[in-house]
Amino acid sequence: MGIIRYIKEEIEVIRERDPAIKTGVEVLLYPSFKVILHYRLAHKLYLSGHYFWARWISQRGARKTGIEIHPGATIGKGFFIDHGSGVIIGETAIVGDNVTLYQGVTLGGTGKEHGKRHPTLKDNVMVSAGAKILGSFTIGENSKIGAGSVVLEEVPPNCTVVGVPGRIVKQDNIKIPRSDMDQIHLPDPVLSDLSQLRKENMELRERLTRLEEKLDKGEEK
Repeated sequence: MGIIRYIKEEIEVIRERDPAIKTGVEVLLYPSFKVILHYRLAHKLYLSGHYFWARWISQRGARKTGIEIHPGATIGKGFFIDHGSGVIIGETAIVGDNVTLYQGVTLGGTGKEHGKRHPTLKDNVMVSAGAKILGSFTIGENSKIGAGSVVLEEVPPNCTVVGVPGRIVKQDNIKIPRSDMDQIHLPDPVLSDLSQLRKENMELRERLTRLEEKLDKGEEK
């Protein structure tokens, strides 16, 4: 793919997913656009064994944007980072096509693994602000990771994960279109658990009240 065609595609991706962009020229100032160009060049050098120069270019991109992508990471087409400050992508991370990351996301390792140490994100995955995905497992296609979640184990396709540690709260096997990706309208498992506990507590209180009434009637007889 020629560089001009590639730049046009990157501009289209950013304009499609960020309503704050009003003109194509603005994209040239966008951190996501700058860092992905640095990454693509650094990745080619990394694959060719020019590790120093790959890291040099990568670190220049990190200093300019606040987004750190290791040149050894593998990233597909249609990749988009919204705002992006604080995003970190490790060396052995694999990112599929049409993946969206928000600010503060980490695709990291646990510090205890060797070889493949970082996660694999399949196509159409969305990872919300501040989420951490740590380890060499896979996040399945079309899955959403909620803001602030810490994901430590594999996630099947078409799932919604929230919480610390991350828990699957929705799985319906229905493909989630990119236009429907929303990082805030996600289920709240803590609230659901509290509601269930409140319901069970009320049922127990009602049963206890009925038992006390029966005992009182027995004593009266």
